[in-house]
Amino acid sequence: MAPVVGIVANPVSARDIRRVVANATSLQIADRANILLRVLAALHACGVRDVLMMPENGGIRAHVERGMMRARSRGEDIYPALHPVSMAVSGTVADTHRATAEMRRAGVAALVVLGGDGTHRAVAAECGTVPIAGISTGTNNAFPEHREPTITGLATGLAVTGRVPPHVAFSANKRIDVSLNHGANGGAVTEMALVDVALVTERYIGARALWRTENFRELYVTFADPEVIGMSAIAGLLEPVGRDESGGLMVRLSPDGAGRKGATSLHAPIAPGMMAEVGVTDWRRMPADVAFVPEVTAGSVALDGERELSFTERDRLSLTLRDDAFRTVNVAAVMRHAGQNRLLTGTPVPVTAAF
Repeated sequence: MAPVVGIVANPVSARDIRRVVANATSLQIADRANILLRVLAALHACGVRDVLMMPENGGIRAHVERGMMRARSRGEDIYPALHPVSMAVSGTVADTHRATAEMRRAGVAALVVLGGDGTHRAVAAECGTVPIAGISTGTNNAFPEHREPTITGLATGLAVTGRVPPHVAFSANKRIDVSLNHGANGGAVTEMALVDVALVTERYIGARALWRTENFRELYVTFADPEVIGMSAIAGLLEPVGRDESGGLMVRLSPDGAGRKGATSLHAPIAPGMMAEVGVTDWRRMPADVAFVPEVTAGSVALDGERELSFTERDRLSLTLRDDAFRTVNVAAVMRHAGQNRLLTGTPVPVTAAF
């Protein structure tokens, strides 16, 4: 059977408070639709003929379908057939969870995701062994790499049609599991993060996005990349840890900023266009499968840049990093393999160029 690809496009990513306090851009619905049209054209060029898409009320699909109709009116057969997942739309993250689970059960070969870190986290929670191809359309985009969507679509198509070996096409990724056991009258909550978990002193969730560094206390990251924006940048500017390395990094932050005795002053890009001075008192490696119990006893837990949970002195909180938690399409490796093996020339065998 020909492979089917799933698409999750978040119509409301990149619309949090950091769009007000930082100099970040905001993608319009038409922009997101144009990204999808580029992905769809690349998938079709690789032989993908059917795509499942998460339904939404933002209008992305309507724009995409108009673009497909214009191509057909010109006599161009350049897009696969687009099929919406049959489900009710709530306009919340529950849509992403349900659509991903439905597409996984339908047997999609890969999931193309448009969104920020939060959208990708919601997909990773439900995708199982289905690999993700991420496209950055959020505010803090530490997890999805910045790349032209046409190339992401092309790599996904080459991977799912079997023209690139799985060990080349797909990469293992890490996550941090967060376990919160409330007091005697409460239950247990388990959440996860793909990039970072930040503990802050504010108990209320409120405006969920993080941007006030004076409230930061502890930070746990799956990878520490000095080239990204957000919490992971703090860790990356202290001790880089690669996506393909086992384990991550834990950072303790000073409640008094850089003014505290023994604190290291660090300037980090915590949001697009926003540099902040952060006081750091300690950092160390976070090995896989080792539970870390934080020192901070009350506050809230931010997962991939957004506050999701609150906890008090009566609660028990632990964090554990997991290697090989889910898979992604390794776009760089796929395209390198395609070039080395002439996959797009019709001669998929390396030849010696004559000059």
